[in-house]
Amino acid sequence: MHGVSTGSSTPATSACSSSCWGRSRRPTRRSLSCPRDRRHTRDRAHRAAGPPLPDHRRGAGRQGRPLARQGAAYGSGEHRRSGRSGSFVEYGRFITAAQEQRRGLAELVVETPADGIIGGTASIGGKPCAVLSYDYLVMAGTQGMRGHRKSDRLIEIIGRMRLPTVFFTEGGGGRPGDTDIPLVSALDVGSFALWGELEGVVPRIAVVSGRCFAGNAVLAGCADLRIATPDANLGMAGPAMIAGGGLGTFAPEEIGPVKDQAANGVIDVLVEDEAAAVEAVRSVLSCLEPSAESGEAVDQAALRTILPHNDREAFDVRPVVETLADHDSVIWLREAFAPELVTALARIDGIAVGVVANQSTHLAGALTSDASVKAAEFLALCDRWGLPLVSLVDTPGFMVGPEAERGGLVRHASRMVVAGAQLSTPMVGVILRRGYGLGAQAMLGGSTHRPLLTVAWPDAHLGPMGLEGAVRLSMATELAAMPEAEREERVATLTEEYRKQASALNAARVFEIDDVIDPAETRAVVAATLRRAMAGGRS
Repeated sequence: MHGVSTGSSTPATSACSSSCWGRSRRPTRRSLSCPRDRRHTRDRAHRAAGPPLPDHRRGAGRQGRPLARQGAAYGSGEHRRSGRSGSFVEYGRFITAAQEQRRGLAELVVETPADGIIGGTASIGGKPCAVLSYDYLVMAGTQGMRGHRKSDRLIEIIGRMRLPTVFFTEGGGGRPGDTDIPLVSALDVGSFALWGELEGVVPRIAVVSGRCFAGNAVLAGCADLRIATPDANLGMAGPAMIAGGGLGTFAPEEIGPVKDQAANGVIDVLVEDEAAAVEAVRSVLSCLEPSAESGEAVDQAALRTILPHNDREAFDVRPVVETLADHDSVIWLREAFAPELVTALARIDGIAVGVVANQSTHLAGALTSDASVKAAEFLALCDRWGLPLVSLVDTPGFMVGPEAERGGLVRHASRMVVAGAQLSTPMVGVILRRGYGLGAQAMLGGSTHRPLLTVAWPDAHLGPMGLEGAVRLSMATELAAMPEAEREERVATLTEEYRKQASALNAARVFEIDDVIDPAETRAVVAATLRRAMAGGRS
């Protein structure tokens, strides 16, 4: 894992001295013109497209961290210009920054190759894709006008070819100083709208390492999924723009650090370094591949004893997910954001799925505003990517009360319900333990009959709200007239009676759910249902 560099802070050139990048860790002019450093630039894209680099091609620190151009050539097999086979087809490799009115052509060729953005089509795991990467060695990865023309061209090609896309977005945002193209505001640049239009058309993954500010951050934010390294900073403006707006002076490291952007849900996957980010990209893209005939998993009998005997005792739901899933197939998303809800990509018997599950170790698995947002956005992702959904329910409902409502709970909770109701991919619901109230309904697309199949484990209970709360509400008048000691004893007795009424078997008897199953059968039942649904093209 590499942390924030504390290396030289060479002043920026005049071309980007007023950019959003601010006080950058940019390499010196000497390193910018060094062919060896330039050769590293393609490493990002090519590493995404091919096998891991051997140790001698990996940089240990910030300066040596692989970049876009060389990686695209190496990782995809070999550079297409070398005469050997390879998958990366680069676009616009000869363009330079639009600054010929103020700098010599030879200087621009050396200092601004490809105008700081590498991109093209490639193959990852044998599947066609596109890979783009800003080059932080070219004016801090800032966005030039010719670079925008290149990215616009590539994004348009991506849409026409329907290519899943990986975008390494490190950089400082818009670049002042491009003199060859008449400009007033440059607000007519089409890159952001074109990239946004691809939502629901192709899967888009952003990889963020280092500083990613302004327009570069918008490109990352518009992607379907963001993978980041610990040294990443994401912000809608960098230090220079913040200071220019009179909002204070900040070091780049203070703006949108990983600890903040993971906790607020901006970052989906946090990895150790850029090499791990590339592996995460490949794992995510593998979820888009057709279902395998089968997959291997641990002994499913473990599910029979995985829950605590006391249904008031919290338990970590992640081992349940990992037991159901194929070996080493689970990719956890947004772990630090709204931890009361777990979201993941996985495979179950070879079928790529999205998994959403209540996490009782946090707030007893109650759905907060943040959890509702997390669920709604995850359901939308599964819908765009055509992934079936498996919902594992163990919730007392939505987290309610005055404080909860101040966070916009009505709006966010309703958004979750709408996302589930509009889901066009198959869903299977499994009630593990508690399925109470509107929260349980939201976990199941709005109704226990919304999924293609809703089953429960034998010890599960369902109800319009928490059982004790339902007793206290329905018996409020009678309980108020009792002495306190007698009242609590009566509540306990009535709650236990209600627990029998609210059992999963009773819910199945009146057909509120489809079945009660042996926990060890869950994986087989889920897989069989999803295979039949996908074979028939139905959701």
